[in-house]
Amino acid sequence: IVRELLKFAANDMLYRGAKPVMWSPVEKTALAEAEIEYEDIVSTQIDVAFEIVESPIAELVGAHAVIWTTTPWTIPVNQALAYGPEVEYVLAEPMVGGSTVGDQQLDIAVQTHPLRHLVGGRILIARPLLKQVEDRIQATLGTTDDGARFMLGLEERKIFKGSDLAGTIARHPMHALGGFFARPRPFLAGDFVTTDSGTGLVHMSPDHGEDDFDLCKANGIDPVFAVEGDGKYREDWGWLGGQGSVINPKFNAPDGPICTDLRESGGLLAASADYKHSYPHSWRSKAKVIYRCTPQWFVPMDRVMTHIEPKAPREQRWESEGGAINPAEEDLCAAPTLRQAAIHAIDRTRFVPEKGRNRIGSMVKDRPDWVLSRQRAWGVPITLFVDRKTGVYLNDPIVNDRIVAAVKAGGVDAWSDARAQEYLGDAYDAADYERIVDILDVWFDSGCTHAFVLESGRWPALVRHDGGTHSADLYLEGSDQHRGWFQSSLLESCGTRGQAPYKAVLTHGFTMDAKGLKQSKSVGNTTDPVKVMQTNGADIIRLWALSVDFTEDHRIGDEILKGVADQYRKLRNTFRYLLGALEGFSEEERITDVAAMPELERYMLSLLADLDAKMARAVDDFDFNSYTRLLADFCNEDLSAFYFDIRKDVLYCDLGPAAPLGTDTRRAYRSVLDILFHALVRYAAPVLVFTAEEVWGTRYPEAGSVHLLEWPNLETVLRHPRESGDPEQASAEGALGSRLRGNDELKEKWAELRQLRNQVNEAIEPLRREKTVRSSLEAKVVLGDHLAKQFAWPELAELFITASVERMHGNTVTITPTTDHKCGRCWRHLPEVTEDGSLCNRCDTVLDAA
Repeated sequence: IVRELLKFAANDMLYRGAKPVMWSPVEKTALAEAEIEYEDIVSTQIDVAFEIVESPIAELVGAHAVIWTTTPWTIPVNQALAYGPEVEYVLAEPMVGGSTVGDQQLDIAVQTHPLRHLVGGRILIARPLLKQVEDRIQATLGTTDDGARFMLGLEERKIFKGSDLAGTIARHPMHALGGFFARPRPFLAGDFVTTDSGTGLVHMSPDHGEDDFDLCKANGIDPVFAVEGDGKYREDWGWLGGQGSVINPKFNAPDGPICTDLRESGGLLAASADYKHSYPHSWRSKAKVIYRCTPQWFVPMDRVMTHIEPKAPREQRWESEGGAINPAEEDLCAAPTLRQAAIHAIDRTRFVPEKGRNRIGSMVKDRPDWVLSRQRAWGVPITLFVDRKTGVYLNDPIVNDRIVAAVKAGGVDAWSDARAQEYLGDAYDAADYERIVDILDVWFDSGCTHAFVLESGRWPALVRHDGGTHSADLYLEGSDQHRGWFQSSLLESCGTRGQAPYKAVLTHGFTMDAKGLKQSKSVGNTTDPVKVMQTNGADIIRLWALSVDFTEDHRIGDEILKGVADQYRKLRNTFRYLLGALEGFSEEERITDVAAMPELERYMLSLLADLDAKMARAVDDFDFNSYTRLLADFCNEDLSAFYFDIRKDVLYCDLGPAAPLGTDTRRAYRSVLDILFHALVRYAAPVLVFTAEEVWGTRYPEAGSVHLLEWPNLETVLRHPRESGDPEQASAEGALGSRLRGNDELKEKWAELRQLRNQVNEAIEPLRREKTVRSSLEAKVVLGDHLAKQFAWPELAELFITASVERMHGNTVTITPTTDHKCGRCWRHLPEVTEDGSLCNRCDTVLDAA
């Protein structure tokens, strides 16, 4: 971390300056944006009048400019007023009336009211906000002790364009305190001033706002550092000295010291503790933070990084990248700034989900300089020496090498005054230099992980031909890390290497309870993964995690886990069936010529080829939800409910003394089952890690772990599931796999059959409920002759698992009970069975050893 910091120093990418930064009065330190959480609060909102004492517009002199703020504590450090050059302003006269009292009583009440100076006076506000200001003041006027109800109306007297206000000067409502408060408050043009809310005039406190600081600095107005690190005013700051903390709601309340003083001076027009808005809080202390101007160390976002190699000229990039460049990247043909380099890197990074690109991109585009320093006692130190006379930090490679070596050997405690001269050597006198005692932002620490992981030397394959290091394939974390680790890593790497430290960024949502609420121990809605594993096993947790859409917030609860457990049970049953059905399977039994297999087997291998391509694409896309869904759907719908169901008769009945290896159909079925087993156990391994290991070890107890296998090479596994084969054979089988995937005619034919099979099953079900037939084997199906024309009738009976199928004219499906007798071995009802219990021709053949 220290080495990375000193790279920034060596490349002139550090500076110390006084700027408003997020500051925690509770923790007494600066905070980065990544350390901030926003929470909804209710604040005091006030309207304050600044008397205009000088202006090129004569009518404005003596009028009051009105500002609005939700931070009353900043008024005592106000130094200017900002206006919008293009905003339309109005000079309005408050007209006070009353009800329930006579004119004389009203006159007496007005003369004693705190806002009496408004009567006959004028106020300056943005014209579009006239009604809002009127309503806020009206709410403050209220009723007097005598029951007089004041009514306020603001009548327009003159309209001005904002640019006309240049040269206008006001005085602070606390000007009677003298000193700082008696200084003139100039009107300054600010492009950031809007008429969305407030008054259209913004009070400027360069100590406590970024826009305030920038505008005042441009006009020669410096911060006064009135608020200390604990949130209290300096002891010498007028009557407020030592008071606070400024984040205390009571301090800012309508009856608090700020509002009370403004009210007594006649400057407070309206005050109410009812403004609801989002406000920044420290993620550690959960306390409110403020903007506070303090000396800090920064990384500049917009300083040209001369140490980063410029991008290729436009013409070269056109040829090398094969297309037009984005005009917004023209400036990258020269050495970039850190902001430009980071935005350039974002454009070339893959984001999952894609919306992450805009999220981090907008943050980098608009972010201020990176505040690196923190005022804490422990952390990684900012290992810099600053010349006491010039204020410039020492940038000597030899000194830096000594510091890095010392910290590597002795940790952060090596950075001490006692060893300062040791690091500076004979060339410098420690008395001439200030040793910086601030520590680094922890996000800088985490942003350096790529340096001490990827560049550790443990992975030589990561080293490029130019000596640099390739970026990580993937960074993954929660969605809140776009402003945290993802961004700090991006800025650190772009600032030192000119590239992102990652090729792809994946973000996940957060786990909520079953109702979609945030989990909390105090509420009692948490799910303990240890208890879930004890109850259901670890694979249930993994299956749940990979089944949800991780890109969004996701839910977990007992009922949800019950559903996942049911899904797991079905997958486990698939493997249980495969293990049983493949018992005793041998290479002698295997059929390797796929073209010679029955069409149903070729159809299933075609579906497997499609599944393989989809599963591989889901992995590449980090689409684990689709991955698990594809696996479950294939096992449940294509295998258990269709293929296994149809072929169980062949499996159980096509083997006998006369056919010790089984019929050709049975051999083909078991050959396909073996291919399915080797593919599915590999697909399941990343999801059901323990179950897949159990399944693999049951069939191959001496073969090692399933997790040492590679992704199924379907092109060769079609013939040799446990071997990769030679290149020529693999090439030939690759063509076979392609044919299977691309055989649309075959898939369309069988998809039509499966739809018809569902119709047949639906038609049988009423007869089953009525006990007219006890199973589909007792049903005779009559099909319209326009249905399933590509299949032979006997074959359809086997596929429908019915007694028989006959054809008739039309498009209907009719079911009647069969009159054929049942084979005593396979239980099929066939014409050749003469009486119940005798054998059909097929069973008689496989049992005939002669």
